[in-house]
Amino acid sequence: MARLTLEGLSFTYPDAKAPALCDVDLQIEGGEFLTLMGATGSGKSTLLRLLKPELRQNGTLSGRVLLDGKDIGGLTARESASAVGFVAQNPEEQIVTDKVWHELAFTLESLGARRELIARRIAEIAAFFDIEPWLDRETATLSGGQKQLLNLAAVMTADPEVLILDEPTAQLDPIAASRFIDTLHRLNRETGLTVIISEHRAEELIPISDRLLILEEGRLAFCDTPKKAASALKDTAYLRFLTASARIFAGTDGAGEAPLSVREGQAYVNGLTVKEIQTAEKTAEQKASALSLKNVYFRYERRGADVLSDLDLEVKEGEIFALLGRNGAGKSTMAAVAAGLRRAYSGSVRVFSKRLKDYTNGSLYQGVLSLLPQDTENVFLRETVREELCGCEKAEERLPFDFKPLYDRHPFDLSGGERQLAALCKALSTNPRLLILDEPSKGLDGNMKALLCGVLKGLKREGVTILMISHDVEFAALCADRCALFSQGRIAAADETETFLFENRFYTTAASRITRQKTRGGYTVERAVKLLGGAGC
Repeated sequence: MARLTLEGLSFTYPDAKAPALCDVDLQIEGGEFLTLMGATGSGKSTLLRLLKPELRQNGTLSGRVLLDGKDIGGLTARESASAVGFVAQNPEEQIVTDKVWHELAFTLESLGARRELIARRIAEIAAFFDIEPWLDRETATLSGGQKQLLNLAAVMTADPEVLILDEPTAQLDPIAASRFIDTLHRLNRETGLTVIISEHRAEELIPISDRLLILEEGRLAFCDTPKKAASALKDTAYLRFLTASARIFAGTDGAGEAPLSVREGQAYVNGLTVKEIQTAEKTAEQKASALSLKNVYFRYERRGADVLSDLDLEVKEGEIFALLGRNGAGKSTMAAVAAGLRRAYSGSVRVFSKRLKDYTNGSLYQGVLSLLPQDTENVFLRETVREELCGCEKAEERLPFDFKPLYDRHPFDLSGGERQLAALCKALSTNPRLLILDEPSKGLDGNMKALLCGVLKGLKREGVTILMISHDVEFAALCADRCALFSQGRIAAADETETFLFENRFYTTAASRITRQKTRGGYTVERAVKLLGGAGC
């Protein structure tokens, strides 16, 4: 008997003109590791929430979800907690206590477990997840990656049969995300836990998945092994959902079984010949400064530690500048200081050569600077998307996305990617000359990221300067002119994108890792395919 069975599962949100899910049939065996992908708004989050009764949203549901042959809607709260675990996208959303040890104990305390069982389970989980040194720490002091690992550990204290994760690494830096996924793989491999994860992080997930599921407009469009996906999807729009190795293989007309991992991709690429490509010699341009931070210091509390320390940063007019770095390094704080939302206690901040304090009466935010924050929920104040985007018609036209079907939805009922695009639309509505984006690609699928990259490059051609803070190195590679690594409150290194990605080993792209033994220029799949003589991908 299958562990989970979905029979004709359909779901429609209130007042929606089309269902979010339509006739999904699926059987999931115990111990499987499934990766769920799909375009922004395709129904991934809706599907995952229907597998956890407490998270089902208002709407019309038909069909059934069976857990070991029993309708999941009939589970008691106690049964559901011990049967199905759920980890959400935002690390902040699930933490409910002030201490790490109490967070681990909370679920079992709520279930009325014996004190001895709670103590034993905390000790066992803390050892497995290697979080014993944190047990007495306050949860508020943890980094984003630590908080998400704590969320996973807390869910696992109830010993669930099935673990569901909805884009759990969307707000994690590349190293923290890889560690998180490694932990998931270990749980699946060593305990037989059934894992169902929705993610766009193909490089780490596809090689370890038993099956790849793809949703399209609420329907199950593909369900098979990753190896079969690499063959079946190579001539479709879903190709961008696959790993860089598989995409380079498809773009260079590779024969046989497609590589999926970086190691397999390196072996394939090493057998190819690099094509010489003539590039125009670059001439140094003396551009004016759009944003300048000099010797900037900032701390949140008078007696606290500096979050920004002797920070120097300059972004030139008309460039796309990507700022990368680990969770907790101070990137979002820097954005808030640059946007005038936080005040440095030392140093200077200038926007278009003018001191921040000289922008009076809100003039900074009137056609000069706009900030898209990391937590886009803070942008929305109205009851419907229609109200939120009122007056944003010109900005809507700049984005490759049709918001009209979402007009009657509450902003918080949108998928993560849809919320991200709606928030970006609002940020563009003021026609800024300097646009600061904090995690702009969060929640977007590969195809939508490529379209967003086109939008940012179009804004650049219009003369807009873009400072992008991101954990998405692959997205930064697509569109940034320069990249910088942020560490301990300051810039550790900055260079043109090609040099930056070639000289890094961890903050780089899968395509760069695959091709660096042959060429330094293949830091995106598209560039790699061109250098290797392929027709495209």
